[in-house]
Amino acid sequence: MGVAGLLGFGALALVAYGIGDEGTVRLYNHFVWQALAFLDGRAAIDYPVAAVGDLPGNEFFQDVLPLTGPSGEPTGGGLIPFPPLPAILLMPFAAVWGLRTDAQAIAGVLGAVDVAVAWWMLGRLPIGTAVRAVTTLFFGFGTVFFYTAELGTTWYFAHVIAVGLGLLAVGLAVGADPDASRTEDQRGHPPTPRYPVGRGEPRRSLHATVSRLPELIDRRQLVIGFVFGLACTARLTMAFAAPFFLLVGAGGSWLARGASAAIGAAIPIGALILYNLVSTGHLFHPAYEYLYLTEAAGYPTLGYNLAWGIEDPRYIPQNLSIALLSTPVFMPDLIPAALGDHTPLCTEPGAIRGLFDEDCPLLLPRDTGMSLLLASPAYLLALPAIRHLGVRSRLVTGAAVGVLLVFVVNLMHFSQGWVQFGYRFSNDFVPFALPVVALGIQLGRHRRLLVAGLVGASIAINVWGAVWGALLGW
Repeated sequence: MGVAGLLGFGALALVAYGIGDEGTVRLYNHFVWQALAFLDGRAAIDYPVAAVGDLPGNEFFQDVLPLTGPSGEPTGGGLIPFPPLPAILLMPFAAVWGLRTDAQAIAGVLGAVDVAVAWWMLGRLPIGTAVRAVTTLFFGFGTVFFYTAELGTTWYFAHVIAVGLGLLAVGLAVGADPDASRTEDQRGHPPTPRYPVGRGEPRRSLHATVSRLPELIDRRQLVIGFVFGLACTARLTMAFAAPFFLLVGAGGSWLARGASAAIGAAIPIGALILYNLVSTGHLFHPAYEYLYLTEAAGYPTLGYNLAWGIEDPRYIPQNLSIALLSTPVFMPDLIPAALGDHTPLCTEPGAIRGLFDEDCPLLLPRDTGMSLLLASPAYLLALPAIRHLGVRSRLVTGAAVGVLLVFVVNLMHFSQGWVQFGYRFSNDFVPFALPVVALGIQLGRHRRLLVAGLVGASIAINVWGAVWGALLGW
């Protein structure tokens, strides 16, 4: 069942993610331009470039810092702020197809691989096969990962890479931890999940701890940390989920797990810092500041405040409102858009509204985002497992702390992922939330109608969002 499920869910996702808009979405291919620049031995992409025939241009890109010469003249190059791992992965494709590289199609394939990895990861938890299947369905088709993998534009492509590596790191950590991995009873049936705290770890002085540090390094946890670090080089905010690997994984103690994972993660993250220093002369990429200034000046309706930082706690209230409270627009008379494109709707007397009627819709998603719990209500199924926070479960506690930290840091960011369906930054913590959802379903396994209803609703809502995203040209 393990291999069959892996192949089956992967194939199902491949079909679903391959059904998407084939127009404007391919215009946003920053990583293809970056891959071509890397192949040419440079960090700066050609910019701005006008489209020629069927070859796309990039003069409309906003997320590019134009480079200038000593006198301020344009050099014909620019720097994009995004971490380079997605572009590195696209280099073989760009070497063959150049600017015709279809990053959207590649994102769909990699997204299907991510769904297969999710099935594999969940199989390392003490849950039944039915729970494993339902949770995989929820991830692949009932979260904003569906919209992410199906769309595959620059920002979403980075999410696809980071989520896959995050799921792999979590699965390796759970499988290497004797207290968290899957076990079976004598009849071969998965038991009710147990959530033990680590077996008694002796207290040692700081000097004794430091002197023993080399022998505490666990090679398995070091590899796990390296995979997690790779995920962070696609989406930086995922790094704040690091406490998970302090509590879950190989090593036998929090110190061994944490030290080993930290050393492993430091390799790719250190390489990213070195890349920033070499390519820009700065520790943090200066193109982020340029992007902040550009968006704040160009889109005043988004509520950005240049007196605040790019990451600022004062952004939390308005961003939390988007993440948890934002709703679709019911029976709209105009297409609601932060861009100010207010297209009149339902102008004919007595017009009948339809679920997917572009001229007279019943409901429309907001391009600034929609409540996480409205887009994916099955996240509520994690609640039974949340009761095991603290000393009763290292796995649940590590996952909950990781999710919370990533969530808070993202809420402090000036932008919440616009243009988007749902709350796309939830992709940054879904690898850590998913095991808790699965354990919550296992603990509440007698509530089958509730599980089916919430997962079914999540899938229906995300299909609705993906369809409207294509209709609106997002």
